[in-house]
Amino acid sequence: MEKRTVLWYMTFWGFAINYMFRMNINIAIVSMIKHSISKTNVTIIHECLRDSESLKSNNTTTQISLADLNDNKFEWNEYQQNSILGAFYTLHILMQLPGGVLAQRFGTKTVFGISNGVAAILSFAVPASAKFNYKALVVVRVIQGLISGGAWPSMHTMTANWIPPHERSRFVSAYLGSSVGTAVTYILCGYLIAMFGWESVFYVSGGLGLLWYICWTLLVYDTPAKHPTISIRERIYIENCLGNTIQTRSKPLPIPWKSLIFSKALLINLVTQGGGIWGLFTLTAQAPSYFNFVLGLNIKQTGLWSGIPHFTRWAFSFAFSSMCDRLVKSKRMSMTNVRKMATCFCNILQGLFIWGICYSGCNSMAAIFMLLSATAVNGAISSGALAAVVDIAPNYAGVIQGIIGTVIASLGFISPMVVGYLTLNQQTLSQWCKLFHLSGVICIGTGLIYLFFGTSDIQIWNTYDDSVSNEKELKLIVKKPNSSCVSDT
Repeated sequence: MEKRTVLWYMTFWGFAINYMFRMNINIAIVSMIKHSISKTNVTIIHECLRDSESLKSNNTTTQISLADLNDNKFEWNEYQQNSILGAFYTLHILMQLPGGVLAQRFGTKTVFGISNGVAAILSFAVPASAKFNYKALVVVRVIQGLISGGAWPSMHTMTANWIPPHERSRFVSAYLGSSVGTAVTYILCGYLIAMFGWESVFYVSGGLGLLWYICWTLLVYDTPAKHPTISIRERIYIENCLGNTIQTRSKPLPIPWKSLIFSKALLINLVTQGGGIWGLFTLTAQAPSYFNFVLGLNIKQTGLWSGIPHFTRWAFSFAFSSMCDRLVKSKRMSMTNVRKMATCFCNILQGLFIWGICYSGCNSMAAIFMLLSATAVNGAISSGALAAVVDIAPNYAGVIQGIIGTVIASLGFISPMVVGYLTLNQQTLSQWCKLFHLSGVICIGTGLIYLFFGTSDIQIWNTYDDSVSNEKELKLIVKKPNSSCVSDT
């Protein structure tokens, strides 16, 4: 098996594990707390069912009953619960830029490995810390989130060192192992809790994380040149395809901060990724509430449609990215045009489907179709702006994604605030439509920006030569990947 294929599997599994650590508490906490309910039955009337005769049926009410809660261990109030749920993201944003910088200096093998490995060890500490004090649990989750934050930006450095340009779309689809990790976590943890109790969620997550770390350490290397068992054919193929876009020195390359900050290509990429992720945040975090509070789907249906879209997102990403790589390799489309086509799906088409959720009204099946479609096409990001980061500056791809990731992570805080403002005490179709209209405009607008101004051309500042004194000389030595590289198979 080719070593970059092994790298794809390890990367896919790594991102799945990374998201398992951040998501497992969301479902485990349901069984960790004691519920304090003053009434045995609470009837919630959903807008789309309000005028229906079916309100007389038990199917239109949400029944909350006092049951035997022996498995619930802690009397945490809403503030404490939300402190625990949000703890992971408190310092997560701080490691986005350092993650990229550290990967450039010490290698992705070390940074990505430590991010998941330490998070796995901390997972074992969750049950004990929870039983000691909720504040101790918060501290564990904060550290876990901080350490995990370096994973995403660090991987771009590995991608730049290993993956030929015409294979990047498909390889970056491995990043969306995060979607599969999210879906599997909700399903797997539900069974673990039912069979072994909530503690098992964190022990199994930690065990899987450590198993991944061992495999990662044994099988993955930062560059083809460092890999002890790579075939000569594959190494030469990779190095020929990458050409001179990747520079190696005895010391790490100095980072051109001024060029990065004022780079038009970077700014456009940031805006585009931000727009697509805003739409995804709306879909994955808020649509379930919409289905439950407005459309009146029961909790089992809501949970099911919270997990399935993540599978469709990755499946679409893999299929679409394979097509994009073939278009680039056959030279039917330029790299820039492929990235723009992918952005049309990831941003523009996603925005249209988000609008479709609103116009579905009370038709739950139509709304579910729109949700699945919008989430699926977002998977094209692996062939669009996310992959373009490596295109424009492979030497500094990790640093660039760190900058972009810092801004994008902040959207995770802003998006819920906007939702809360629009829907506070107003869980109505009209108010939710305002949210969907806003998200659609953001997705489509940012997609159009990339369509008109985006590029995958290697930037001048990607090439470092301390003997060059001015930009005109630098332009002369910037070289693109070898377009004549042939398959190693």
